[in-house]
Amino acid sequence: MALSQSGETMKTIDAKSLKSLVHAAHAGNGGELALLDVREHGQYGEGHPFFAVSCPYSILELRAPQLVPRKATAVVVYDDADGISGKAAKRLEAIGYSDVTVLEGGAPGWAAAGFTLYQGVNLPSKTFGELVELDRHTPHISAQDLKDMQDRGDNIIILDGRTPEEYGNFNIPGGISCPNAELPLRFDAMVGDPETTVVINCAGRTRSIIGAQTLIDFGVAQKVVALENGTQGWALIDLELERGADRFAPDALDGDALAAAKARSDALIAKDGLSKVDAATLAQWQTDGSRSIYLIDVRSRGEFEAGHLPGARGVPGGQLVQATDLTVGTLGARIVVCDDNEVRAAMAAHWLRQMGRDVYILEGGIGEAGTEKGSVELGLDPNRVAELPEVSEIPEGAAVIDMRASQDYRDGHVPGAKWVWRGQLDTVASHVQGKPVVLVADDDDAARLAALDIAELGGGAVSALAGGMTAWQAVGGTPEVTPNDPPDELRNDFLFFTGHRHMGNKADMRKYLEWEIGLVGQLDADERAAFKLPGD
Repeated sequence: MALSQSGETMKTIDAKSLKSLVHAAHAGNGGELALLDVREHGQYGEGHPFFAVSCPYSILELRAPQLVPRKATAVVVYDDADGISGKAAKRLEAIGYSDVTVLEGGAPGWAAAGFTLYQGVNLPSKTFGELVELDRHTPHISAQDLKDMQDRGDNIIILDGRTPEEYGNFNIPGGISCPNAELPLRFDAMVGDPETTVVINCAGRTRSIIGAQTLIDFGVAQKVVALENGTQGWALIDLELERGADRFAPDALDGDALAAAKARSDALIAKDGLSKVDAATLAQWQTDGSRSIYLIDVRSRGEFEAGHLPGARGVPGGQLVQATDLTVGTLGARIVVCDDNEVRAAMAAHWLRQMGRDVYILEGGIGEAGTEKGSVELGLDPNRVAELPEVSEIPEGAAVIDMRASQDYRDGHVPGAKWVWRGQLDTVASHVQGKPVVLVADDDDAARLAALDIAELGGGAVSALAGGMTAWQAVGGTPEVTPNDPPDELRNDFLFFTGHRHMGNKADMRKYLEWEIGLVGQLDADERAAFKLPGD
């Protein structure tokens, strides 16, 4: 036990003990555990433990229930040794989490114990992609060789395994959008010639590798290769990317294409020995308070919104594999993946099991039980976090706090407004005490959460600027522009490590690709043992 900065008792754990608990939980023999990094996105991306997930204090009460749905789960939070963990533990307990512990010394304490703080995001998934390439010897092609094939008019097809939105921003010229989980389902509708060479690309490496190896593992007859370094590899040799393309895999499948996909899927399920769960057992699991369960619908967003199972989250399968830590925050939890015919679910389960996860395919798919419509929005509990009143004009003498992204503040803010994120509100205590406070925010929920902290600092009535900066400027407000304020060293929300690679900065592209390739070399024995590839 230790005392927080406010003098309250909090349960703590040292780094060595936590390291053992993390790997035991991941292996399924130590109970469940969620390791939450409560720092801001930029801090997290600059260095965090391998299996930590980002849950910034700025949106803690909104994000934590999405990542860790079972409130009895053992949760460990850590910060930058700056006292934020104590605040986070208090807030988590206030919304019902019953087993919250603070890592002694935060991220610096983890490093001081001799453990690696990894740069970047989606660490387990990206490291897994590199391990797959090494284990399976996934064939690849360079950007220059692909360009030469295009120039010769070779029999090739380029399939882009990213999301349709990413594809629309930029893509390899001539490429067709087909997110990774859709590849085994829609392949026969796009590629009929057994002599066609199939090239899978993403923006970097992971989805190129996983997409190509997916088709190989599903047993397609064609030669399949990953585009080495994706669109970044293309740009690095000064080739032009296409922008605004609208070539997409077909939505409708004829009976032959669907039958071929299903046959390959069934064969892979049998070969892998992938586990299935029936609807009745799933229902029992969902009422079992002793274990966490994530029911994830891996179809496209549109299909999910048209009808899904109660309690399901919609995450397209390729993105689930690419960024598992954005959805599943509990190590040792059950994951059930579902779709309409088991093909996309098999794709996701195939990879998640090799990532060391306890994963099951919903037998027979969602069937007629998919009655829920629309997206699933997990908002704040109105019984715990009150709505925030809005004002269209800033009262005289009010303290204005800007909660938007640091770059947006630099580009233009209300004159005199202070930029600060929730965890640093105590630095402006003297600015808000006894005054009405107006928050400028893009996220209503983030503003509501900040209001909790402002009230504890002695601020007056808190309200939000109705319509934000856009509305304020529309009625004549003139923003103040500060290109260097806040200074870079205070911009905890921005990840400088990868922030400019999609803006054409070749040095950042090279740095990012070197980082991806180098991930495997940083693993310790426990981290490497967490993955269960065929060659292990």
